Amino acid sequence: MDNKINFKDLWAKQTSIEPNPGDLLLQISKMKRSNLRKLIVTNLMLVTVSAFIILIWIYYQPQLVSTKVGILLIILSMTIFLFAYNRSYTLFKEDINSKSNTDYLKELLAIKSKQQFMHTTMLNVYFILLSAGIGLYMYEYTSRMTIFWGIVAYGITLIWILFNWFYLRPKQIKKQQLKLDDMITKFKKLNNQLEA
Repeated sequence: MDNKINFKDLWAKQTSIEPNPGDLLLQISKMKRSNLRKLIVTNLMLVTVSAFIILIWIYYQPQLVSTKVGILLIILSMTIFLFAYNRSYTLFKEDINSKSNTDYLKELLAIKSKQQFMHTTMLNVYFILLSAGIGLYMYEYTSRMTIFWGIVAYGITLIWILFNWFYLRPKQIKKQQLKLDDMITKFKKLNNQLEA
């Protein structure tokens, strides 16, 4: 009895599901709409929060410079993030029907590159400035508390920031990357089929 297995023959006999170009275009269209919606919602939320923070500044008139610097850092973090995030708008507004498969693949790779920049550099800048701003902003109000309650206030804030940084942010990044990587792989397969 011969126990030799010919892996090459087994590999050649395997059936694989070929990507359907129509389905891929539909997925790209859904992804673009979803990302455009996220872009609009993010803009509305951060502009609203910034306006609310400015109203707090005007209404409550903080006394310490640290509070004012904290407010400016919070608004600066949101402005920088929105500026970078809005630059990706051009990638999501183009007409989907006027491109070749190679163009789709290039566009997906550009989106991946832009997302990688947003997930690393811009989110780091955003979280650092936001955390510093919140810390400075809280100082004026926690200094009026007892030491125990001041530590509790800063502790809860730090736990929330760390939870966002180490749990929510990586989870969201991974989810977005998996979707995009899946689409890129399917378009690469489709391009390879068309070239063969």
